[in-house]
Amino acid sequence: MVLESPFAAALNHLLDSEQWARERIAPFAGDTLELRAAPLPALRFGIVQGGRLEPAGMGGEPSAVVTLGAPALAALPRGEREFVDAIEVSGNPALAAEVKLLLRHLRWDFEEDLARLLGDVAGQRLSGAARNFAAWQADSAKRLAGSLAAYAAEEKRLIVRRAELEALVQAVAALRAGIERLEQGVRDLG
Repeated sequence: MVLESPFAAALNHLLDSEQWARERIAPFAGDTLELRAAPLPALRFGIVQGGRLEPAGMGGEPSAVVTLGAPALAALPRGEREFVDAIEVSGNPALAAEVKLLLRHLRWDFEEDLARLLGDVAGQRLSGAARNFAAWQADSAKRLAGSLAAYAAEEKRLIVRRAELEALVQAVAALRAGIERLEQGVRDLG
């Protein structure tokens, strides 16, 4: 239960910011929810009155299991929607549907939290700086990948450019057609 407490606190912070979200899971008070995200150990949370979560023991079967596996992690760079669609939720169908809905619509407004902590102007500037930094990181990674691909294709000839590959495919098709014509000619002579 070492990891469950901080995760429960973070999830409750999100739930506390959105009344509708707590109302959606409040009817499931008494049920348990298990989060599986390798390589972390499974984390189990109990749903309590008022639509909040608390750390729960590992005894018994959970009501629903949320699995964040390789497909979800692979979808992460493509975007939020693909990431959520790749998360598997199983167990109690009604609870699974609510969890999926919460995953799709519940968002952390970190700018608002920063504004409460540091003030409006500082919160906006810090969150803007964080967004710019994230955009810079993504742009740098994209440019680096493009540069590495160009280096591998042009300088080291480790990979083949698409146009070269398509030309090779057409040449092989023409050669195959020529061989078939030659074989037909030999059969006609025979």
